[in-house]
Amino acid sequence: MAEASDTTRSHGRLLNYNVGVLGHVDSGKTSLAKALSTIASTASFDKNPQSKERGITLDLGFSSFIVPLPEHLQDQPYDDLQFTLVDCPGHASLIKTIIGGAQIIDTMMLVVDITKGIQTQTAECLVIGEIACSRMLVVLNKIDLIPEAKREAAIAKMSKKILKTLESTRLAGAQIVPVAAKPGGPEAPDTDALGVSNLISVLSSLVMVPQRQATGPLLLSVDHCFSIRGQGTVMTGTVLTGAVAVGDNVEISALKETRKVKSMQMFKKPVQKAIQGDRLGVCVTQFDPKLLERGLVCSPGSLPTLYAAVVAVRKIPYFKSEIKSKSKYHIIIGHENVMGKVSFFSPPFTKTADSSSSSST
Repeated sequence: MAEASDTTRSHGRLLNYNVGVLGHVDSGKTSLAKALSTIASTASFDKNPQSKERGITLDLGFSSFIVPLPEHLQDQPYDDLQFTLVDCPGHASLIKTIIGGAQIIDTMMLVVDITKGIQTQTAECLVIGEIACSRMLVVLNKIDLIPEAKREAAIAKMSKKILKTLESTRLAGAQIVPVAAKPGGPEAPDTDALGVSNLISVLSSLVMVPQRQATGPLLLSVDHCFSIRGQGTVMTGTVLTGAVAVGDNVEISALKETRKVKSMQMFKKPVQKAIQGDRLGVCVTQFDPKLLERGLVCSPGSLPTLYAAVVAVRKIPYFKSEIKSKSKYHIIIGHENVMGKVSFFSPPFTKTADSSSSSST
C-alpha cells in the first residue's frame, strides 16, 4: 500500500476519500455539501458570481470534513478519515463538467428530491456513476417538505421506487438515507440539518481503502487556476496518478510549458507531498493563469499527444441511436474534451457486445 501523504496536518495521517455529489438540478446538492463540510476550498458552495445570480451550481465545488477512522479500517495505517466532496452541477447543459468531476471520485452520493423522485439528470448521473465508480449512496433530500405524520410512509414509498430503478444496474441495492440538508429551503434561516449524522455514519461504513500509488509519473487533473499576489499562480486539482512534491518540475501539458512547484496546500494546510487521490493546490511562479482554465498537469515529457488510439468501448444501454463507423463523438479525459471520429473493427453493437474502436482527434 502506498504511503499516506506527507503533511503537517494536526489530524495526523489522513486517508483522503473523494465523494461525488451528483443529482438533478435543484435537488439540494450544494446545501448538502454545506451541511456536511467543515472546510471550504477556494472553489466551493457556488462562489462563482454567475452561480449566485442564477441560483444553480455552474462549476465543480470542493469542500471537506474529517471524521475518526471507522472501526472496519482500524487496522489501516491512518489516524483519521477525510471526505473530499466534489459538488457537481446538475443542469443538462453542464454534462461535460459533471463527467470531469465523476472521473476523480471513489464513491458517488446521488441526491434525490423526495418530492420529485428520479428526474432526467438523475438518470444521466446514474449512467455516469455506473461508468465511474462501483459504490453509491442515495441521499433522499428535502424530507422536511413532507408533513411529519406522512414522512415515514413517503420515505418508504420513494425508497422502493428508487431501488426498483437500480435493480438492473451495477449499483443495485444501494443504501438510501433520508435527510433535510436545508430545512425550509435556501432562503430559510439557518437551522440544523436533519439526518446528517446518520448520513456520515453510513457513508463512513462504505469506505474501503482505495488503491493509491505514490510512484510513477504525475498526472494532475486541474479544475481551477488563479493568481495570488506575491505568491504566484495556483492550480487546484486532484492527483490522478503518481505523486508530486515541493521542488518538483511539472509540465502544463496543453502548453508544453514547465514550471517548478513552489509550495502546495491541501484545504489550506501546507504539505510537502501529495499522492494519487489527493486534492490539492499547487503554486508555481511566472505563469499566467489566463492560459489555463482547466486541464492536465504532468511530469515533464510523460503525457504524449495522441492523434489516434485503439481502445475497447462499451455501448451504454440507454443510448438508443445507432452507432456507426465514421461517426463523430465527444472524447473526454479529465477536463479535456475533443471531437473524435470512430472506426469499428467488430460487428455492430448488441445489447451486451463489447468492441474495439479507433478514435482520431
